[in-house]
Amino acid sequence: MYFHQSQTRSSPVAPMSALEDGDMGTFGPELPAMFDGVKLAAVATVLYVIVRCLNLNSTTAPPEVVHQVTALSRYLFKSCPLLTKEYIPPLLWGKSGHIQTALYGKMGRVNSPTLHGFRKFLTMPDGATATFDLFEALGDHSTGDDVTMVICPGIGNHSEQNYIRTFVDYCQRHGYRCAVLNHLGAPPNVELTSPRMFTYGCTWEYAAMVGHIKQAFPQTLLVVVGFSLGGNIACKFLGESPSNQDRVLCCVTVCQGYSALRAQETFLQWDQCRRLYNFVLADRMKKLILSHRSSLLGLKSSNIGDVELSKLYAATSLMQIDDSIMRKFHGHSSLKEYYEKESCLNYIHKVSVPLFLVNSSDDPLIHQSLLEIPRALAEKMPNVMFVLTQHGGHLGFFEGAMLLPQPLTWMDKAIVEYADALCRWEKNRPAFHHQKCLNINMNLVLLLSH
Repeated sequence: MYFHQSQTRSSPVAPMSALEDGDMGTFGPELPAMFDGVKLAAVATVLYVIVRCLNLNSTTAPPEVVHQVTALSRYLFKSCPLLTKEYIPPLLWGKSGHIQTALYGKMGRVNSPTLHGFRKFLTMPDGATATFDLFEALGDHSTGDDVTMVICPGIGNHSEQNYIRTFVDYCQRHGYRCAVLNHLGAPPNVELTSPRMFTYGCTWEYAAMVGHIKQAFPQTLLVVVGFSLGGNIACKFLGESPSNQDRVLCCVTVCQGYSALRAQETFLQWDQCRRLYNFVLADRMKKLILSHRSSLLGLKSSNIGDVELSKLYAATSLMQIDDSIMRKFHGHSSLKEYYEKESCLNYIHKVSVPLFLVNSSDDPLIHQSLLEIPRALAEKMPNVMFVLTQHGGHLGFFEGAMLLPQPLTWMDKAIVEYADALCRWEKNRPAFHHQKCLNINMNLVLLLSH
């Protein structure tokens, strides 16, 4: 105290210096602690963001299964363990629907096998050339039957996509022949021979492939499989005519949106970054269309001209591309008409074969409101089973322990497991029906004898 007073008398600047020295002496030890606290808070914030973004606090669970209690559903629960087991994605990133979707979009699958098949070319009535790839089974099916998977891929996809290759190889090893549609305009180095490409719900090429398979293999039974947009086409095809369901054992769709109109409306929203996904998908679709620019412009009877292409260049959403280009392939007068007529929503209730509809709760492309469609169907229709996983993203469904995903996904295994169960059900059903008739006849005999 005396030291500070003497400094005050000798120099007017001294008190401030002394005060600063005193402050430094007083607060100096606390400053490092303060900085440590800021660092700790920053680290905690980053960790919190990581936990939230990766959804690490989410628990794993078995899928939610919506169904009516029938003999078939009871049989399926006994025959398909994946319906009651937890789906466990890779621990560090697998609970994020965005990362699952991004990995699917970027690499499709891990270590996809090389397939050996041959390509079929089918000429359509309007001059279009449909193509599909055929892959024979690599062994006998467990039931001994001839069964063919007729597969419709996602938007702008074909048989060379990694997720298709992985799935087909797995099916082949389980005794299934596989036919994979190449969406019109999607395969590289295959030119368009008519002024149109694939659309959201045009079933012409898929119907041609299925018809060819039925004719080429008269004894084969069919398992209809559709991924994303392909799921819409598959369900719409089956619902368009009862004859389309002949020899079809079942239909499986994964990550479809059911209603194009409602799906595109949600694609304009920013929640779950759907507007960003919309922009990315629109950019890919734009490049695909422009790669066929000469065919679309040069062929006769084309509805696409320079005006439509100028709108395409400026498009930033799928809805804009659909309005300027896609709806005009089939002469739809409005975007609303295009979406309504090309959605399976108006056809799926006419499907009588078993339907296995799979979606993921964290799929950033499919709004939660769209999932009420398959839920309502499963609650009303005894042939429909709606399976909703907690994780999986859009066509991801990767499995793994910590970081690296496995080559096979939960989706691949679930489809084949369900198809195997339906094949066994169909093979044994005549025996069950015969035994039931025998029991009824025996009861009648006993009743009459008394």
